[in-house]
Amino acid sequence: MTDRAEMTRGPGARQRRTTISGGVKQQANAGKSHGGGEKKQPPCSGKKIDETASRPNNNNGNPGQQPTDKHNKPGSPVDEIGEGLSCHIQQESLLSSASGYSNYRGILNWCVVMLVLSNARLFLENIIKYGILVDPIQVVSLFLKDPYSWPAACLIIASNVFILAALYTERRLAVGTVSETTGLIIHIFNLTSLLIFPSATVLTVTSVTPVGGVLSLVVYTVLFLKLYSYQDTNRWCREIRQAKAKRLTRSYSCPSVAQSNGSALHTVSYPGNLTHRDMYYFVFAPTLCYQLNFPRSPRIRKRFLLRRLFEMLFFMQLLVGLIQQWMVPTIQNSMKPFQEIDFSRMVERLLKLAVPNHLIWLIFFYWFFHSSMNFVAELLQFGDREFYRDWWNSESVTYFWANWNIPVHKWCLRHFYKPMLRRGVNKLVAQSAVFLLSAFFHEYLVSVPLKMFRLWAFMGMMAQVPLAWFVGRFLNGIYGNAAVWISLIIGQPVAVLMYVHDYYVIHYST
Repeated sequence: MTDRAEMTRGPGARQRRTTISGGVKQQANAGKSHGGGEKKQPPCSGKKIDETASRPNNNNGNPGQQPTDKHNKPGSPVDEIGEGLSCHIQQESLLSSASGYSNYRGILNWCVVMLVLSNARLFLENIIKYGILVDPIQVVSLFLKDPYSWPAACLIIASNVFILAALYTERRLAVGTVSETTGLIIHIFNLTSLLIFPSATVLTVTSVTPVGGVLSLVVYTVLFLKLYSYQDTNRWCREIRQAKAKRLTRSYSCPSVAQSNGSALHTVSYPGNLTHRDMYYFVFAPTLCYQLNFPRSPRIRKRFLLRRLFEMLFFMQLLVGLIQQWMVPTIQNSMKPFQEIDFSRMVERLLKLAVPNHLIWLIFFYWFFHSSMNFVAELLQFGDREFYRDWWNSESVTYFWANWNIPVHKWCLRHFYKPMLRRGVNKLVAQSAVFLLSAFFHEYLVSVPLKMFRLWAFMGMMAQVPLAWFVGRFLNGIYGNAAVWISLIIGQPVAVLMYVHDYYVIHYST
């Protein structure tokens, strides 16, 4: 029978013959008009029957209304048999990678619920065992031994000497009263003093607490990186001016910035940038890389500013509470297994410390890189708010270090890594040198305030080099991401326990 003949007979009279396993033949009403054409569908063909297309719409006046026919009535025996014969189609299980299924929101919610419940149990166990340990007065004592002696604050105020020394040196270089060689020597002396002076003060002044020492050294380290960028950028400006550029705008020191954002209302050309206002704006701006014209936001959003301020205050209190209530008792209970070299107990304490340590690190990241830096940027109308990228999706160690701290990454790339490549240094050697510099500053910020030199932080950072090679070579995708998370969760508490153990042995062991 031809297709034309079938179309003339209509859907009610059209039938087809289907062969079923065993040789049994059965006729089923499968005719259906869709879009003006006919499509034949055998009941056991392996294709799913579209019920919405095969069943008539009982609402009067709807476009889907079908002619009534005794063979097409819903629930008729023939229809039920036809549908029952085609209950299987070829398909993959949802959890198979070949299925293409990606909506795991329910599983993610389950993980969050389990995480909350497990940590709630730990919190409850901690409170039952130790009671309430949060003490705000104890926090003040971490910064000050004597309420009438503020050595860390005085040390931070004294940093203005080095800031002004860099500014006046650049002014002399701009007018030519100081040669480039002399200016370079002055800058080297100034930058070296920025690292030696605070460390010598922290090591010799007994009233400086470890927390106060860390805070002071962090400020001086940030100033070191800022002033290095300041002298580097101004030197580039002088080189361009000496190349007889007609008029130098800020875009020369950092190409395409001023043109791309278009937010700077007033551009400054060298040496018009060598002012106290420009210098101190850069000192307080949330960046380590200097340029003559920074991108500026049009106004200060008060609601945004208040939200960031509330987050800063809330997460600061949360950090202090978690450290006092959860982390300190765990560290104290870990000293005995380390002294007795009980390996199994050491591993158990390490894993127990990993949870609060990692949670505190994540909260600190949000508090500093999102809340605090956005608060300062909004207050100063600083336009570049890219302080971090999606480091949590890192599939390699190098991607993590390049994306979790964008201000430091930009500084290393602009003032350290690329200059080494331009001098012909091998790429792998330049990358290792960046990790070496980072390892030095990590050890500098830990060993000097604690007044002991164990090189745990230095070795931990340098261990990132072979780890980065191993992960990049043998692990890809989710396995690389898992390796990055494991290194973060386990690596940090190892260094914390090493330093706390050595500090405890030096100061409290009898």
